[in-house]
Amino acid sequence: MPKKKKGSVAGAPESGNNFEEFDLEKMEKETEEMLRLRFITKDNSVFERTEGGFVSLKMGEEFYPRIQVYHAFPFTDRDSYISIREADEKAKEIGVIKNLKKDISKESREMLEEQLRLRYFTPTIEKIINIKNEYGFAYFDVLTNHGACRFTIHMGGGSVVNLSDTRLMITDLDGNRFEIPDVTRLTSPELKKLDLFL
Repeated sequence: MPKKKKGSVAGAPESGNNFEEFDLEKMEKETEEMLRLRFITKDNSVFERTEGGFVSLKMGEEFYPRIQVYHAFPFTDRDSYISIREADEKAKEIGVIKNLKKDISKESREMLEEQLRLRYFTPTIEKIINIKNEYGFAYFDVLTNHGACRFTIHMGGGSVVNLSDTRLMITDLDGNRFEIPDVTRLTSPELKKLDLFL
């Protein structure tokens, strides 16, 4: 029985055509890496601030000049399962910190918490001045705990999400998040303006 070429698949075009040769071994290796869950601890990692104000990571022989930090459970458990990822468009996961308070040093924790605050910056809406609906968009004029703000959202597409019976998360066209922690604290006129989203 003739041996298949490395990466060849029955019915797949031979090399020489305008198709990239299918590399099964490479795909299997990449899949294995994606499914492997590595835990990051103070014993196997070194986090450092970079000159540009970012954070780098060294794990064994691997060095990442800049990393991104994500919550696995941003609304329910902010200290557990912190995902550390490469800082590119793919955001490939490097590893996970099981517990931010227990598994890494205080200095590293402070660096990562700072990065998380920047990523998940979410002003709290304290007063709704006006909401105008026009051509499938809603234009918000509000006061937040960081001052006055105006932003626009799509009327559809999950821009307003109920996190609980009273808590709302609103995401604008640029991906910025705003929170109303308790809609019952709003006045009747404010609730009326928000009526379309409740």
